[in-house]
Amino acid sequence: MKKNDFKLIAVIAALALAAFAGISLYSARTTREGEAVVYFDGDEQGRYPLNQDISVEIPSEDGNYNRLQIKDGKANITEASCPDKICVKHRPVQSQGESLVCLPNKVVVEIENGMGLEVDGSTN
Repeated sequence: MKKNDFKLIAVIAALALAAFAGISLYSARTTREGEAVVYFDGDEQGRYPLNQDISVEIPSEDGNYNRLQIKDGKANITEASCPDKICVKHRPVQSQGESLVCLPNKVVVEIENGMGLEVDGSTN
């Protein structure tokens, strides 16, 4: 290898490191400001910040429930009364746009970054 090869490798490594640092900082900022928004049957039931460790039970009128746990900046459904438990088996979510869904109990947990959504356009 020649001297210029080492320079090229060093530049590529520096760019990769800078990109990784930028993505990590952006993701950390999004997680700190993020919140888990709970919807039951399409209606918003509550907002819980991802930077606080809490556990919340989400009850329904028919006696079913889901338990939402927020820990280490991640939201997870840890317990549910539904028969298939797909929502419990799902991995924890933390990034904007990710969601947890329990169809039998009509519960959706979406991650939002706390900023209002901007509309680019609409159709009628």
